[in-house]
Amino acid sequence: MPSIFSRIVSGEIPCHKVAETDRFLAFLDVMPLVEGHVLVIPKNEVDYIFDMDSETYKALWDFAREVAIGLRQAIPCKRIGIAVIGLEVPHAHIHLVPMNEVGDINFTRPKLKPSQEDLAAVAEKIRTYTNA
Repeated sequence: MPSIFSRIVSGEIPCHKVAETDRFLAFLDVMPLVEGHVLVIPKNEVDYIFDMDSETYKALWDFAREVAIGLRQAIPCKRIGIAVIGLEVPHAHIHLVPMNEVGDINFTRPKLKPSQEDLAAVAEKIRTYTNA
């Protein structure tokens, strides 16, 4: 059975895209830690990030870097935090989290529940700054 991220890639489940190439996709987390929390994935489903072939792994990180640069311009913050956890969805992904303090990337704290309209506005803002 395809992962929820594969279903997003196929268009079966909608998302708020912020950047896309033929191999990778970046979209907003619908239950973000903070405004602008982005997920970066390979379009081909691979469960564990370290199971990727070397070229795809490096290209994913290059894509994530481009998204992070635009994200930081769109959502003012001190840093873009990075997390690779991989337990909740069996599809490799990188979390990009705008941070002003360490607690902004604490996955045990309650998540935000933005409206679809709010997510759409944030995604548009980020797309303005991403070159990916």
